[in-house]
Amino acid sequence: MIQSSAEPARALSESQTVQDSEDESQIFTYRELATATNNFREESIIGRGGFGCVYKGTLESTGQEVAVKMLDHSGVQGEREFIVEVLMLSLLRHENLVRLIGYCAEGDQRLLVYEYMPLGSVEDHMHNKKCSGQKALDWSTRMQIAAGAAKGIEHLHNVADPPVIFRDLKTANILLDHGFKPKLSDFGLAKFGPTGDVTHVTTKVMGTLGYCAPDYAKSGKLTIKSDIYSFGVVMLELITGRKAIMDSSMGPDCFLGDWAVALFKKDNIREIVDPVLTIKGRYMESTMRKALEVAFMCLREEANARPTISEVGIALNYIVKCTTSKKKKARAGKKKGGTSSSSPETPRILNGNNEERNVDLDRQRAVAEAKNWAESLRRKSTEPSSSHS
Repeated sequence: MIQSSAEPARALSESQTVQDSEDESQIFTYRELATATNNFREESIIGRGGFGCVYKGTLESTGQEVAVKMLDHSGVQGEREFIVEVLMLSLLRHENLVRLIGYCAEGDQRLLVYEYMPLGSVEDHMHNKKCSGQKALDWSTRMQIAAGAAKGIEHLHNVADPPVIFRDLKTANILLDHGFKPKLSDFGLAKFGPTGDVTHVTTKVMGTLGYCAPDYAKSGKLTIKSDIYSFGVVMLELITGRKAIMDSSMGPDCFLGDWAVALFKKDNIREIVDPVLTIKGRYMESTMRKALEVAFMCLREEANARPTISEVGIALNYIVKCTTSKKKKARAGKKKGGTSSSSPETPRILNGNNEERNVDLDRQRAVAEAKNWAESLRRKSTEPSSSHS
């Protein structure tokens, strides 16, 4: 964590209530959760974080598998983050947000109960040894994970009222359900975003080193574009297979974005891409290049030059569509003994000529790209916007 905050979350208005009674969070007793997790035994631990340990359990009353997060009173998060998490996830419901089933606030015990995510986190699959026995995520799956995570962020930014800034977007906080469906988790640091004519929320700097937007880290001015920067780092992790802060052999505090930009300027795509991914043909390399372009737009130094999450979602949906359709055509071609048909036309914003492939961080060009992005992609894409999904 960069820094812990004592600033309270903004109070909710009386009208902001859970709409459906079936979505209301349950209140559990400590005994119920102790029974569910086999008395919080070490073998039941499936994760650890700033809040505390996470245990896998089964609710005795329903037989439902759950993840139970227990507050560590000596940890970096505490009562305030517990309240924010309950508040946020009680109000926010979306297929790409992890569902809060309930909580326990008995005595000094603070526990959160979530739906169980059987495939762990994106971080587990990308970096942790405990998933080393599993097959590496293929390119199509990685892009589908990115697109799904973007839908979750889009719900926070565009559907939630007031908008919500996640503030701690990273691969450890993207959990995977069956079929590698991504769901955002850990809302303890989330903040309600600015509304009306207000452009930002001033707050103590919080987040995770390597993911925190430089403008927010310097000024403490939090905007939804802070999440966009973090999303760009997550995109690079999915593309490169490397951590946000790279191995010490690369130098002290070598950030993934800086390393990738340097190689991209040299048009060295194959050295950037995760070596476990086999680049089969120009078409696959082309979609990887497009994904890198999306990531670098998210990583613009100037916050206003970064795209919105809706624009990012449109671009990723296009990449996913191209990737999955190409896979299907290739399989069909093999079965028929023929060749696959030509790829769909690429949107102008994701095309670019050789001269433009060098990463230009000039503000004027960046702003122009951001303004033209949505219009160009909507014209080319047949997919509707996912903001209301």
